[in-house]
This record gives sequence, C-alpha cells and structure tokens, in this order.
Amino acid sequence: MDKNVGVIGLGAMGAGMAASLRRAGLRVHVFDVRQPAVADFARDGGVGCASPAEMAAHCDVIVSVVVDARQTESVLFGENGCAAAMKAGSVFVMCSTVDPKWSAGIEERLLAKGVHYLDAPISGGAARAAKGEITMMTAGRPQAYAAAGGVLDAMAAKVYRLGDRAGAGSKVKVINQLLAGVHIAAAAEAMALGLREGVDAAALYEVITHSAGNSWMFENRMPHVLAADYTPLSAVDIFVKDLGLVLDLARSSKFPLPLSSTAHQMFMQASSAGFGREDDSAVIKIFPGIELPGKAQ
Repeated sequence: MDKNVGVIGLGAMGAGMAASLRRAGLRVHVFDVRQPAVADFARDGGVGCASPAEMAAHCDVIVSVVVDARQTESVLFGENGCAAAMKAGSVFVMCSTVDPKWSAGIEERLLAKGVHYLDAPISGGAARAAKGEITMMTAGRPQAYAAAGGVLDAMAAKVYRLGDRAGAGSKVKVINQLLAGVHIAAAAEAMALGLREGVDAAALYEVITHSAGNSWMFENRMPHVLAADYTPLSAVDIFVKDLGLVLDLARSSKFPLPLSSTAHQMFMQASSAGFGREDDSAVIKIFPGIELPGKAQ
C-alpha cells in the first residue's frame, strides 16, 4: 500500500497498531506527547512528528488512539491540531471510547472541512494490537472507508462495519465496555471472596479458568492480582469513564442498568481510594478484610 499513515497516541494499543501498520509496508508517521516514545518508533523505522498538524501535512489517513473525547478534540482542533491541516479527501479514524452523539458531531465538523471520518473504537488489548489482530467497531460513510483503503485491515483481525454514519460503532463499543467493566468487577469480587475464605488464590484461578464460571476478563486480569502487579494496561479510571458513558447512554432513554451501576460505583470507590491510575484489576483493593498476594521475592 502506497500510503502515508499517521498514528496519534503511542500507548499500549497505539504503539502496537503503529507497528502493525509499519509491518504492512506503510509509511507510518507518529505523534505522542511523550517524545521518547516518538523517538523510539522513529529509530525503528518510522517518522516522528512534532505535532498533529505536522503529521496532517503528510498523511492521507490519521488514526487517533488517545484516551477520550477531550484528548481527541485537542489533537483535532487544539493548538497545532490536525483538522485545519488535513488535506481534502483524507480521513480521520477515531479509535477512542466516546459518547456516540459526540462522535456523530465530530463527523459533521470534519465533513464541513472536506475531511472524511470513521467512528472506529477498538478492542483486544495490547498483545493483539502488537500482532495486528484487534477488533474494530466502525461506522462511517462509504467515502471514508474508501479513503482508509487497507489501513484498517492492516491493524485488525476483525473490522465490523456497523453503519453508514458515525455513532453506531461507538454504541457497540459502549455496550462492549458494559460487559468488560462488569466482568472485571465480578472477577475481582470472586477472587476477593476466595481470599476471604482462605482459598489458595492460584488454585482458585486454575479451577475457574477451566470451569463454567470463567470469563475472558477473569482469565486476563486476575494474573495481575496474583502477581501483585498493578502496572496499568487499562486503568481503573478508564472504567470510571467508560461505565459512565454506558450509564449516560442508557439514561438518555431511561433504560435501567443495575449491574453497570454497581460496577461503576466499585471503580469510583477504587479511584477515590487512590487507585485510579493503577491497572483496572486494582478494583479488588476496595474489598475489606482480605490479604492480597504480594510480589514474589
């Protein structure tokens, strides 16, 4: 593919996505507020950019993998943002978890500038991102897909087309996050009960992951608890935000979500206790009267 592609945000997901694009033979330009991350990627065979605006001057496709709507607004319309510099007919691929109505509004703002937009939240984790095997939940006009060319397939094992207007992809991602957040909270609750009852934590993990009570989140997150490693791959505060989006979406149609509400309160409690920037599995720290595993000596 003879394309210049930009990736904004070199966190756990963005770095892997950028590497996947590079493996596919694309000319990959990157920007991150952490300049060492940009320098590392450029040293391995990419192009570092000093700002989103600089990237936009060179790239036909820009993939944004920042934390939330506020950061996306900043890289688009803030100082040295890319929106004003993007070429007519280029496409902005928005991969954050955001309010679906907000995403639809960004589509309209960019279309007014002659720029295409794809509502394209992602899932799969850092390991799959590094392999080019994430899932993308996309929605947008046919012209936006055409402008993106094969870029989406270079990053993802599954690219779902969920609608011809922005917003549908974000709705599906919000629903995915409902399950993800509830499952992490339930996994933490189950492990906490096991610890309270004196069950060997490693044995409990082994049994559950080979039994009907298992979930992807239990299997993926509880090893962080067993290793006492709360280095954030996805932080507690991410689920404060994402479950908040879940509840906002449901509130607009007065739809009850009792499990989501409880899980949101659990993550809120963990954040308020000072664990907001730790791995989301740190929600287990809200449970009283348990002794969590310590780091191996």
